[in-house]
Amino acid sequence: MELLEFIKRQLEQESEAIRLLAQRVDEKVIKAVDLIYYCRGKIVVTGMGKTGIIARKIAATLSSTGTTAIFLHAAEGIHGDLGILEAKDLVLAVSYSGNTQELISLVPYVKFYKVPIIALTGNVESQLARNADIVIDCSVPRDFEPFGLVPTASTTAALAMGDAIAIALLKKRNFQESDFARYHPGGTIGRKLILKVADLMHSGAGNPLVSLDVKMDKVILEMTSKGLGCTSVINGKGKLVGIITDGDLRRILAQPGDILSKTAKNAMTANPKKVYATTNAVEALRLMEDHKITMLPVVNENNEPVGMLHMHGLIDAGVVG
Repeated sequence: MELLEFIKRQLEQESEAIRLLAQRVDEKVIKAVDLIYYCRGKIVVTGMGKTGIIARKIAATLSSTGTTAIFLHAAEGIHGDLGILEAKDLVLAVSYSGNTQELISLVPYVKFYKVPIIALTGNVESQLARNADIVIDCSVPRDFEPFGLVPTASTTAALAMGDAIAIALLKKRNFQESDFARYHPGGTIGRKLILKVADLMHSGAGNPLVSLDVKMDKVILEMTSKGLGCTSVINGKGKLVGIITDGDLRRILAQPGDILSKTAKNAMTANPKKVYATTNAVEALRLMEDHKITMLPVVNENNEPVGMLHMHGLIDAGVVG
């Protein structure tokens, strides 16, 4: 239990470091966001060691949310990689001490090209801070880290600030889910945001469909032959008026009388939930989850069924999960 309490205390200290950072944040952060927003080039995020890993993550978050950014390892920078830097760029330098030699060695070159520097640092009196155009104080109490030396709470604070800046830029750009999908086409996120119901629905001959007055033997045949365990029900004008699922069959079987003498109208659930072919697949999934259903009729603007979306299709496409 002593070790468990120690771990809890460490987590509390890291969360406290972020809370203190939030209290200390001022207009300098807004100026930093504006400087990045209006940058005509790319954002070069640089750092060393553990802080360098944080810088790499900040660059990745910026890139994924509409801000062109690249990570520059400070040590590699002074050995040739500074060639990526252009006069129209901006440097976001992350260093807790602000005096890391490799990072400081980059400053004269950056200043020569008059590239702005935003510093995320725990030392506002450091060499980095003195040379930066905007300094954001990311300091944490010394006793928040083992021996006052091991970067834990300080890297957490720097990462949180980087994330906050990235999300502020996202808001400033009015970045939408559809924009996010363009940067994530290959993974689950992209599939969830790009796929439309039209991409996954059963349509044409694969769309189960019966009329109101059809007898139950033909209803069951339609449900089983299309392999979806359901069918849309239409009226004489071809409009969607109901759906019959396996659950509806079980319900009507429990009623007295001959099931085969009944019609689709007797068995259907009227006014079912429905979607359009242009609806995002993830929105259809939310509708299914909210109403605890596994299939949705797909209709056009005239409320005419054009397909059937089944949960299995969403699962197979990777939208679920």
